[in-house]
Amino acid sequence: MKIFLPGLMCVLLMCAAAQTARGVIEDQRGPTEVVAGENDPALEELFRIRFENTFDGEIGISRDSGENWTEYGRVQVPIVLLNKKGYTASGWAPRGRVAATAVNAVHIKVRQNADRGVMLSILPADFMEQPENYHSYYAKSASMITDIPAGERFFGGAESPFVGNRVLLERDGGAPKPLPEMYYPENGDRLTIVVERPVRYPAEIVFENRFGGFITVTYPDGDSKIIGQVLKPIFGTGRFGGSLYTGVGRIRANHTGVICISTSPVGSIGGFQILPDNHGMSPEMIYARLLTQWMVVGPPSVTDPSTEGVAPLFRYFLRPVYYKQSVSGKTTEQLLDMFIVDVRLNGGDWQPMPGLVGRKDDALKDLTHVRILFPLEMPDWLSD
Repeated sequence: MKIFLPGLMCVLLMCAAAQTARGVIEDQRGPTEVVAGENDPALEELFRIRFENTFDGEIGISRDSGENWTEYGRVQVPIVLLNKKGYTASGWAPRGRVAATAVNAVHIKVRQNADRGVMLSILPADFMEQPENYHSYYAKSASMITDIPAGERFFGGAESPFVGNRVLLERDGGAPKPLPEMYYPENGDRLTIVVERPVRYPAEIVFENRFGGFITVTYPDGDSKIIGQVLKPIFGTGRFGGSLYTGVGRIRANHTGVICISTSPVGSIGGFQILPDNHGMSPEMIYARLLTQWMVVGPPSVTDPSTEGVAPLFRYFLRPVYYKQSVSGKTTEQLLDMFIVDVRLNGGDWQPMPGLVGRKDDALKDLTHVRILFPLEMPDWLSD
């Protein structure tokens, strides 16, 4: 592994400056004025997914705010316990909300426990048994296992939720209510995720892959603004287990402390991650400071708070949606309801993400820009 001392010294000095400017960095998080609108957005409901917490319980979908439901799948194993010690970034998620969305899991925060969340998880059918050498967050006793495959539908397909989506509880025939803080799972509970997204939705977010590089969000009307900076650029790829279930240039996962991008085809493992700066300094993320497959990002100024759980990168806006859509009888892959990640190499034109499998410490040494393309509205000619 190659280590470049000037770059390493630069990132250490920038992190030290951020700590000095903010004091106790663990307590300094939140949106800056430049993203105030993204963090208090008007939301529109897309659909609801409801899970009946019992063996062979029904999974339903509603596209009319819960008036009517259609069967969507079945529960294979219900939740019987909660995990009192979630992953570190769960501590930055709102209570009673989706804390993480991914092709291989959806995690829900029930309440706060010390510095992290008390969690429950919804898992795809692939996780009846923990996959070999799987290193992502996994707690089977606190998980509902469904018959939905990883990388499809609720897990990376058209019905994926967003970080920050509300979770409702129905119990004993009562009306849906916000998930209570002292919730404990019972047989027959109905848990509903209300999938909403911001009405004002970006066209793209671009990361300039250099020390001090700009992070820019652009909206379809041409409005563009700098929302952050790159404190440590990407230089290589690593082995992130969930990338097994999605393709090259796709969002594998989003939570309050990560955007995970796959560089490998389905069935292989490879990718990189984007972290906010405080999370990059947490004990469990020490490798993010040593290895090349993590980009660390911060707010526009070192005097601003860190961005864990802050939109548009770590709440409300991203989800791991990519799927083949049938339009007019033809199956095609299009920029319609999906997220695509593409790149520029050596400052050249935008091009598809290169396919890279496994850990390769210098595989992205020529990477100068990363772009997340947001879904487009369906053109009229496709909806005829």
